[in-house]
Order: sequence, then structure tokens, then C-alpha cells
Amino acid sequence: MTAIRFLAERPGAAHRLVLFPHAGGSASFYRAWAADRPDTEVLAVQYPGRADRLAEPLAHHMAELAAEAADGLGRLADGRPTTVAGHSMGAVVAFETVRLLEAEGHGVRRLVASASRSPLDPGHVSALGTAWDDEAAVSSLAAMGQTDPELLADPRVRAFLLPYLRADFELFQRYTYLPGPPLRCEVLAVHGDDDPHVPAARGALWRDVTTGPFAHAVLPGGHFYFTGRPPVGLFLGELEEVRAR
Repeated sequence: MTAIRFLAERPGAAHRLVLFPHAGGSASFYRAWAADRPDTEVLAVQYPGRADRLAEPLAHHMAELAAEAADGLGRLADGRPTTVAGHSMGAVVAFETVRLLEAEGHGVRRLVASASRSPLDPGHVSALGTAWDDEAAVSSLAAMGQTDPELLADPRVRAFLLPYLRADFELFQRYTYLPGPPLRCEVLAVHGDDDPHVPAARGALWRDVTTGPFAHAVLPGGHFYFTGRPPVGLFLGELEEVRAR
């Protein structure tokens, strides 16, 4: 099954936005991001082993996710300006996907790295810790405000969520950046000013992944700084406006 899900299929739209979920996330996380953007076709990536791909084996290496996404997006390439954005772990999957797309001649307009350290940052994986712990993972989900703590206390819910949360964590722990040509597209790094995982100086290191234009935005909030207010306008806006903030 293809990894690409259309959240708003708009063949006549001038732009395309492709969204990559965080660890444990699914394409439906971004459903609200497709509203009120008639000028933009909005897609999201569905990782295997969850939602409508629940019966499929979980991915165990970042390269698997990137290759599958690049294949799906390459098939859809039609010349429209495309912004590829990923949140947290999704930012690294998006980065590796854009590397593949550029190598195949399917350049994108922009990569948006949300709430993530750069893959060139030596501490980008160790910032998450080195060992998996079920209780810590559940507590982290609740603290991020993305899942009801009472729901997470239900053993049936935990039995459903924890396998792919664990797989995503271990996949990210195994990830190692392999040197190669820098990106040519624009890069925008965004994170919350109260995000313990991405200090401002670390977020700025994304500038080193590209020879193209770069901007860095710090917004109020924590790791999920955009809760209730999808920053689609920021992700798609001109970099000059970001720099002028």
C-alpha cells in the first residue's frame, strides 16, 4: 500500500504540502491542516503498522520510511511547488525523503523541520534518551498533550499504542546520518521556545543541511507548539517574512 494519503485532493491547487508525522503519529494527526487552504493540496505520510496500515509490518529503519515516501511522492510529481514538512522524528524522515527526491530529479521548494534537531547535530538522537521505557513513553505522550492521560491508563489502549511507539523509538535510535550532497531546496526550522528537546542553538543547525536559503523560527510553546493552531501559513510563507519576525 502506498504511504501517501490525500487530506485535501485539489488537482487545480497551485501548491502542494506534504506532512510527515512524529513518532507514534499517523496521517490523520494532520487532518485539520487541510482546512481553508484552497490554494494548496495537502497530503500526509502514513507509516506502516498503524491506522489503515495496521496489518503491515512496522518499519525498522529510517531508510525504509524515506524510500517508500520518496517513491510515492515521485509518482505524484507534476511540477507544482512542493513543501515537505515533518514534526519531531518526522522531520528527519522528511529530510531523508527530500534527499532521495533531489537525487532522482524531483526537487522540492522547501523542507520544514519542526521541533527536531538537525541530523548533522551529534546529539540529535541522544536527546531522546538511550533506552526504551514503556512508562516513560506513556508519560511523555501525556505531557505533550496529544493523548488523554485517562485513555493512556487503559491497558487495551496501551497494548495498541506501545508496539509502534516502541518501534519508532528504536528506529530513531538506529538512525545514523550518512554523508552526502547537501540539499538544494529552502529549509525552514521551527520549534517552540519551551521545547526541552530543541534548544534554539540546536534548531539553528538545520542551516547546514542545505546550500539553499534558510530561516529559523521560534514560536511560543513546547514540543507541540502548534496545538490548536496549525502553522500552515508559516510553513508555506516567504522566508524573508520569517526572518523579519
